[in-house]
Amino acid sequence: MELDLSGMDVKISDDMNSWEEVNLLYNAALKQMQTKIEILNDEFQEVHKYNPIEHVKYRVKVPESIVKKLKRNGYESTIENMVRYVNDIAGIRIICSFTSDIYRIAEMISNQKDIQVHTIKDYIMNPKPSGYRSYHMIVSLPVYLSDKIVNVKVEIQIRTVAMDFWASLEHKIQYKFEGKAPAHINSELHECATMVANLDARMLSLNEEILAIEKE
Repeated sequence: MELDLSGMDVKISDDMNSWEEVNLLYNAALKQMQTKIEILNDEFQEVHKYNPIEHVKYRVKVPESIVKKLKRNGYESTIENMVRYVNDIAGIRIICSFTSDIYRIAEMISNQKDIQVHTIKDYIMNPKPSGYRSYHMIVSLPVYLSDKIVNVKVEIQIRTVAMDFWASLEHKIQYKFEGKAPAHINSELHECATMVANLDARMLSLNEEILAIEKE
């Protein structure tokens, strides 16, 4: 059986009825995560009088993007392979003010009893060669349907406003050059990433000093 997805023929595995069913599951997982994150943020505001989250972005990858990723990694374009090998079909990006907030939020998410953490990649402590910094988690959570429970994977990226600013512009630049930007541009981007990291560190230090003054 084949289904046309964004102009591409993608074979459907026997255990899934359609891309629409898969899309429903991932959107349901994002809705549940959205509620969890909002509750955690509200609780943090109530207890600490402070909101660690500036804003949150949610998205489900379009089929064309998923198919390209499968082909890039040498997998056949089936629904089964999408679910098994593509961990970021459902994605959440949490934007914070300070680097310390990133680890607080990651810990709060990990402590949720119905969330299973599969992998963590800390690109803040260990930046990518490009200079990219962010905190990545692959988690799964149960989605309750009328006749079954399905564990659905979600990628969570947590970063500061400054990290997100750099990552967004770097992505646009690399897209223009199809991932092959001139060496001097990559060098400038890496230098900017270092400046962003230094800015985050200074802003965190400043915030900690302000909090210390408030306690006196």
